Amino acid sequence: MPAALRPIALMFLATVLTVPAAWGKTPADRSEKAIVAYVKTQQEAAAALLEKAVNINSGTMNFAGVRAVGDLFRPHFDALGFQTRWVDGAAFGRAGHLVADHKGKGPHVLLIAHLDTVFEPDHPFQKFERVDSNIVRGPGTSDMKGGIVVALTALNALKKAGALDKLNITVIMHGDEEDSGAPLAAARETIIEAAKAADIAIGLENAADDPSTAVTARRSSGRWQIKVTAKSAHSSQIFTDEVGAGAIYELSRILNSFYNELRGEELLTFNPGLIAGSTQVEYVPEPLQAKTSGKDNIIAPIAIASGDLRAITPDQIKRTQEKMRAIVAAHLPQTNAEITFDEGYPPMAPTEGNKRLLGLYDKVSQDLGFGPVTAVNPRRAGAADVSFAADHVEMAIDGLGLLGGDAHTPDEFADMRTFQIQAQRLGVLLYRLGK
Repeated sequence: MPAALRPIALMFLATVLTVPAAWGKTPADRSEKAIVAYVKTQQEAAAALLEKAVNINSGTMNFAGVRAVGDLFRPHFDALGFQTRWVDGAAFGRAGHLVADHKGKGPHVLLIAHLDTVFEPDHPFQKFERVDSNIVRGPGTSDMKGGIVVALTALNALKKAGALDKLNITVIMHGDEEDSGAPLAAARETIIEAAKAADIAIGLENAADDPSTAVTARRSSGRWQIKVTAKSAHSSQIFTDEVGAGAIYELSRILNSFYNELRGEELLTFNPGLIAGSTQVEYVPEPLQAKTSGKDNIIAPIAIASGDLRAITPDQIKRTQEKMRAIVAAHLPQTNAEITFDEGYPPMAPTEGNKRLLGLYDKVSQDLGFGPVTAVNPRRAGAADVSFAADHVEMAIDGLGLLGGDAHTPDEFADMRTFQIQAQRLGVLLYRLGK
């Protein structure tokens, strides 16, 4: 096993060793028993479907590849009786989304996934590989084509148990989760409208890659940009009343003030990802890059910085942005600066409803013999599409997909031992929600 995989894989092994060899307990409820029995037969079929999906490149900007992954999964939902449709992404500059609807009784459950990966066709990391009997590597194994495979298996188990027709389920599989289209309001209109009609949202991300945790809160992910302008002159004149401090000192003051005045608040982070300042600056926001040229004996007239902002509630975002604007406004002599913010991913704030859904999931896990499930620290869970739904439903949870590690790197892997844990838990949870 590659060294990069060993620590997390061993953690999984320790978890699985607490479970009986036959993949957990047999439930007393007849339908739950049927759900579990079906999932136990699907280990190899799930790995084979995952291999097909992973071997189709679906980097976000490979529109044909994203559509091809949707075309792979779509017949599986059709066979279950779902009404499927493709939402074209031309309006927001992306491939689009696959949506599957199953009308039934009971609460309306929204399952959330994505078809794309961060690995475009020119990246060397392209193919599915079986490392050993448990570990598989490849782009999207755990983030998150594996989550769709888990969901399909759970839904098939419900159908075999005669319980699917009782459920009202919408599945949304975005084609641009890893690099959202613009405007963001258009790119996420489908999920927001679906969430408004739903009662419960369940994300199929790999989240913290820990089978003993699930996500009940996620931080936001937004971007900020600071642009500073100043008088340019010979460097010998810096700090004079007529010339002032120059753009680079002003930008340095701002970033240092952010660090000193804003850091330390719980679950709030702000990271500068790019800084550029000189006589001439060519700045490109997407993909993020900058080119500078100048001389040490010229006072820089322009400086730019961009970064991200993550917070746990809308109020925390608002307060932080107000403080950042105030800091930016306190200019050094003969300089000017402005800060702008993009709309970004909203937070998934912790709520009593989310806590209640975690309690139901924890009960399922313990009843199946897989042990307790607790809420992961939001610092360990990045932004995800479930956040767009969370404000519109009574309860939301994420992290119920296939688990692994090293996402967004050429070492990304999934631990297929977690397939049984996740698919059984999801199937029984959906069954109980339908009851």
